[in-house]
Order: sequence, then structure tokens, then C-alpha cells
Amino acid sequence: MTGEARTAPRTDRPGRRWRDLVLKIGVYGRMVKFSHTVFALPFALSALVLAGREHRVTLVEIFWILVAMVGARSAAMGFNRIVDAGFDARNPRTAARELPAGRLSGSAAGVFVVCFSGIFVFAAAMLGPLPLMLSGPVLGVLFLYSYTKRFTWLAHLYLGFAIALAPPATWIAVTGVFSGKILWLSVALAAYIAGFDILYACQDVAFDRSQGLFSIPARFGVKPALRAARAIHAAAYGAFMMLYFAFDMTGGFLLAVGLIGFLLIFEHWLTDPDDLSRVPIAFFHVNSVISVTLLAGVLADELIRRMG
Repeated sequence: MTGEARTAPRTDRPGRRWRDLVLKIGVYGRMVKFSHTVFALPFALSALVLAGREHRVTLVEIFWILVAMVGARSAAMGFNRIVDAGFDARNPRTAARELPAGRLSGSAAGVFVVCFSGIFVFAAAMLGPLPLMLSGPVLGVLFLYSYTKRFTWLAHLYLGFAIALAPPATWIAVTGVFSGKILWLSVALAAYIAGFDILYACQDVAFDRSQGLFSIPARFGVKPALRAARAIHAAAYGAFMMLYFAFDMTGGFLLAVGLIGFLLIFEHWLTDPDDLSRVPIAFFHVNSVISVTLLAGVLADELIRRMG
């Protein structure tokens, strides 16, 4: 009996280690909101498909582009969580996040950021000398966002700009050169991100004002902020249309753009200045559908071209 009692924990240890590892990965994934990758990744993949018209894309390039995207986003989000940990702890809406709740230490998050920064730089190196050369500045731009709310209410636009580096970066990784045409996709992404970030920030007006943080809702109020978000999303829709003309797209893409327009209108219909309870629905569910719809439109356009 004694021998059995002693050996039982040993047989359970490997299973416990795997279970602990899975739980730890889940903690890191929640820290960086890995599910939110769906917002920008379809734009990068759309740029990949469009770049494939001018340069043959290999499976190896696709792999390293995906690794670079995950690495850059994870590093940037991890850095943001470290920088904002103090504010997150004081904000009732964010106090349950991994760092302020103590489920993850600052040093562990720092190691995470360093590791994923290294993964991004390595993936860029595998894509060529130019992506490697640009990887450092790109990380700098991404990391700087975490400080923008401390000094400018234009932080939403800066966030859009930072994330909008993904399409031209993907284009350069595939073709080795820059093309102005792909900037329409970047403008669309920047405006799309900035617009819904303004909507999201409407939830924190009182907190941001109390902490001296800057945002359009905190500076001008919720109703003017919603009007600004509508105008910025209208600009995003215009950029989608310009992308249609720049790449001489087919009706498949135009249909997707029409659906995106409907979804943007629906997103703003959900966001009532007197009742912001539906903002999370507009933020995640509607915006994820918009991103996927864009990629579906680009893929449909490519399929129609090949069939024609």
C-alpha cells in the first residue's frame, strides 16, 4: 500500500505538467487578446493575395509572414499590457486582466515580449534583407502606441497607423519593393481600426478623465466622438472603394465592400451614446465579420480572375 501511494503522484506528474502548460498558454493568450488577431490578419492576408498578382508567393513565404504577424502583434500587445498595468489595475473594467489580477508577473510578461520580438525579427530575416532592416522600426512604432494616450487624443489614429503597417509590410515581404497601390488597403485598415477604437474608448470616458489620459471621447464627449468615428469609418469605406479601382477588382470584391458598408452602419446603430452596453458586441463580433468579409472579397476576386 505504501509503495502504491508513493508511485501514484509520479504517474500523474506528466499529465499535470501538460495541464499546467496549457493553462499557462491560455493566460498568455488572454493577456494579448489572441482572438483579436482576426481584426488585422485578414488585411495582411489580403495584401498577400494581391501581391501574388505581381510576384509568385511560396508556402514558405506565407508561413514566415504568418509567424511575423503573430510575433509582432503578440510583442506589441504584451508591451502594452506591461506599460498600462497600473491604469488597468485602477480601472474596474480592466482590473481582472492577467497582470493587475496577479495571474501573470511583470517579469514573465517582459520575457514574453522579448521572445515574441525575437520571433518577429527572425521571421523578418527569413523573408529577406529589407524586411529584416525594417523590423526594428516597425517594433518601435508598435511599442510607441502604448504611450500615446498619455499625451494626445489622437492616439486612436496612431493605433490605426501602427496596425496599418501590416499590408505594405506584407507586400514588401513578397515582392521586395514598395507599391503605392497597396496604401489604399492600409488607409482602409487605419481608418477601420481608429474608428472602432474610438467606439471602444467611449466606455472609459470617466476613468480616462480622472487619470489624465487622452482620447477623443474623453476630450470632446461621447456624442462628438461617435460622430468622429462615423466620419472615419466613412473614410475607410472610401478607401475600400479606391482599392477596388486601384487593383481593377471584379464584382466579387465589390459585393464584399457593399456588405462591409452595411456592417459599418450596423456597428454604429448598435452604439447608443446613452447606452454603451452593446459596444463589446460592436467591437468584437461585428468587426471580426468585417475583416473576414474583406478577405473573402479579395479571395472571390482572385477566384473570378482565375476562372475568367
